[in-house]
Amino acid sequence: MKLRNDSGTLTSAFLSRLVIFLAALVAPLTVAHFALAQNTEQLNGDAVIRHLNSVIGWYRHAVTGQPRVGLPSDVIYQQDAKSFAIQAVKLAFDSARAEASLLSPPKGSNDHLAISQDQQGSPSTHQRLARTQSAVTSKIKDLQTQISSLDKQIVSGPKRNLADRRAQRDHLQDQLELAKAIQDSLNKISTFVDVNGQNSREGLQGTINQLAASVPEIFGSTATQKPGTVAPPPASDSAQNGTSEGLYGQALLLYDNMRGTHDLNQLISETDRMTESAKQVRRPLVAQLGEAFKIISGNQQANAASGSAASGSASAPPDQDLDALTSKFKQISAATVPLSEEIIVLDQSRANFVEWRSSIQAQDKYLLRAILVRAGTILFVLLILLALSEVWRRFTFRYIHDARRRRQLLLLRRFIIGFLMGIVIIMGFISQFSSLATFAGLITAGIAVGLQTVILSIAAYFLLIGRWGIRVGDRISVAGVTGDVIDTGMVRFYLMELTGTGVDLYPTGRIVLFSNSVLFQAATPLYKQIPGSEYTWHEIAIELTPDSNHKLSQDKITKIVSEIYERYREEIERQHGNIERRIEVQLTAPNLETRLQFTDKGLELLVRYPVAIRGSAWIDEEITRKLLELINKDPELKKAVSGNPRIRPVA
Repeated sequence: MKLRNDSGTLTSAFLSRLVIFLAALVAPLTVAHFALAQNTEQLNGDAVIRHLNSVIGWYRHAVTGQPRVGLPSDVIYQQDAKSFAIQAVKLAFDSARAEASLLSPPKGSNDHLAISQDQQGSPSTHQRLARTQSAVTSKIKDLQTQISSLDKQIVSGPKRNLADRRAQRDHLQDQLELAKAIQDSLNKISTFVDVNGQNSREGLQGTINQLAASVPEIFGSTATQKPGTVAPPPASDSAQNGTSEGLYGQALLLYDNMRGTHDLNQLISETDRMTESAKQVRRPLVAQLGEAFKIISGNQQANAASGSAASGSASAPPDQDLDALTSKFKQISAATVPLSEEIIVLDQSRANFVEWRSSIQAQDKYLLRAILVRAGTILFVLLILLALSEVWRRFTFRYIHDARRRRQLLLLRRFIIGFLMGIVIIMGFISQFSSLATFAGLITAGIAVGLQTVILSIAAYFLLIGRWGIRVGDRISVAGVTGDVIDTGMVRFYLMELTGTGVDLYPTGRIVLFSNSVLFQAATPLYKQIPGSEYTWHEIAIELTPDSNHKLSQDKITKIVSEIYERYREEIERQHGNIERRIEVQLTAPNLETRLQFTDKGLELLVRYPVAIRGSAWIDEEITRKLLELINKDPELKKAVSGNPRIRPVA
């Protein structure tokens, strides 16, 4: 029993020490990881990949985000910008590949210039993991052997200590499960270290190759254009020169140049950021290059500062160390020189963008001056035309007294001045009439079809103003409409609509709009309420018995309607006055009209009265109420009326 307890105690102590060792093994790995991530002064793969991504993004923007080609010199700037961008990308990848070889030095080399602390500690980490895994595996085998021996003793041994053997077997089984759990943890840690180690040695070069494949136009099989060569300039349209175009083309070109200046400012800012990024990547290489140069030159103080063993009488490093340092110096130079060349190319690209921006800004000044001169000229000519229009109007009112002739001259003035102003505006905005040839041809071809009604109306106008034509105030009927002519124009004329029965016509307050071409071919008329006339006509129809006193009934009913009409007579008369002033035609003033007439049903009394269009409802309601009260109170009138009175609109 004592032996068993001692064995269990030793095993527990071993496993406890193993767990403590495992924790001590994982902690340095984590600390080393965070320490490497925060050490920005040392060269690492993440900085290289970030720089390559930035270079590729800058290259794409520098090629696709350039201003539109306008002047011939812009083609040269565009091609130079593309050439500089391609060179910068190539140099960045050359430096990145050299840096990848530095981050993965060959095994067994005596490297006096350590690049990565993680690579120096990786072999010892693998050894410690291997030793720990071997010890855990041996312990598992030992525990399995002890458990097998106890299983045999339990089956074939004496029954005296059977319970103790079973308890000892359960204790060993628990220790075996703990050891297997530790073995699984060690396997995961070993896999993690192997994968990250592989990524640190081989993953960087693979990532660089993948990034190179993302720009096949540079690293593909097709040869790129050599720096300094200029591709044939694209055929630029006339809108780009800004010299012979009108105001619209110049304004559009000025807007394009302003947008191009903004794009160039962005490219200059991005180029500055790329230059700073390249300098940050180069900084640790330059420091290590200087250190290697000092060692190769035999600087003993530099050797002592870097931790190399040196004696007070030593003069130069051994030959094998000198060869290794020379090889390392070449590797660092292979990564530093492309970066320095990349910075120079970026500076040249920035100077190209700055010069391009200066060229565009100089063109903007010329365009702005041309736009102001052209706009001022257009405004001056328009002012002259407006002055002529005012002179024409004053002379017309002074020397032409006939209202109809005056309107015709003013209409002609409006047409001529408007046409001249349109020509001036068109010539100011578009000066190359050759570009309008197709458009003018289409207009000429479409006039015969699309404007045939207008042409017929203009031709009919000369018939309207002829000797036997119509005049303002004439009463005519056309297309089923009867009315008084109130105006005639170049392409249309207006009628005051009349309605009624027979020759008893009266204005309805609406006008009819006709095209002059109706003289050649009838068309559907258009109706429009004349401005200032907002009244219409209603009538009361009352059937009377033949033997009644119809004169007394007429007077009583007319009196009721007249009392209500007096409330708004002034408004109707004001509207009637507006109509006379507008159309310059004397019309009969609206007033109540009563009439007796025979119908199929017998004798009928009509009382016609004007009503406001917007107030006709309450007027009819008021008349209805007053009329019913009168019929109910007057027995003689009630006896004379046969049937119900009806109020109806005339039009």
